[in-house]
Amino acid sequence: MSAMPTIPAPQACKVAAVQMCSGDGRDANLATAGRLLQEAARQGARVAVLPENFSMMAQRDADRRALAEPDGAGPVQDFLARMAAQLKLWIVAGSVPIANGAGERSAQSCLVYAADGRRAARYDKIHLFDVELPDRAESYRESAHMAPGNQVVTVDTPAGKLGLSICYDLRFPELYRRLQAAGAQWLVVPAAFTAPTGEAHWEPLLRARAIENLCYVVASAQYGVHPNGRRTWGHSMIVDYWGRILAALPDGEGVISATIDLAAQAEARVKFPALSHRVEYL
Repeated sequence: MSAMPTIPAPQACKVAAVQMCSGDGRDANLATAGRLLQEAARQGARVAVLPENFSMMAQRDADRRALAEPDGAGPVQDFLARMAAQLKLWIVAGSVPIANGAGERSAQSCLVYAADGRRAARYDKIHLFDVELPDRAESYRESAHMAPGNQVVTVDTPAGKLGLSICYDLRFPELYRRLQAAGAQWLVVPAAFTAPTGEAHWEPLLRARAIENLCYVVASAQYGVHPNGRRTWGHSMIVDYWGRILAALPDGEGVISATIDLAAQAEARVKFPALSHRVEYL
């Protein structure tokens, strides 16, 4: 894959977050994603972010693994490249299962496509959701069928330098410090947050990551009840560098958009230079 050229970011750029309730039918999910990406383009967005598991909320882990695609080709990756080129839209594809080899655990990969259909970046989810929810009969073991990533990834986009993350990563602020230190001006958090944890922690965590890094945060979410019985929280939102919520969609399918203003962000970072006051502790 050839290197992507450096993109001069405008001082202001509209971005969008897509909210879905994905089921266990890949083709139906892709049709919904395509329609919502078209809506993002109609709203004037130059970059649109899809939620985690947008192409499949499988009933069983084995179903997800069976649909893992080789890196670089497959129905989901082909769809993303085609939609990006057709709509002249950068697409941050929340997560796509990418095969690591026969019988091996797949990666949960956030793929970024440029507006000409070329893939610009891949980030493999680092923090896997292996938890039992307190006071609830809900247990998750992502590591049973997913292999964790180990690379921090940024990519130049029309909205500025973007730092990539997925869902459970949100709970680990050190990742976002690394992204900010690598030059990130905005962050994405495509997610399928459970309803109990989302109600308790989703908004505070998103606003904290924005505030502590003086970064925009775009969070695209799954919502509703899925075929496997899991209920996700929704509440997609776009938060600015000061922790202000610019747009939000509590429930239902749809698209929200807002403008990333890099000049205003840069001014805030100069006037409130908290990032330059960081020290390394023993």
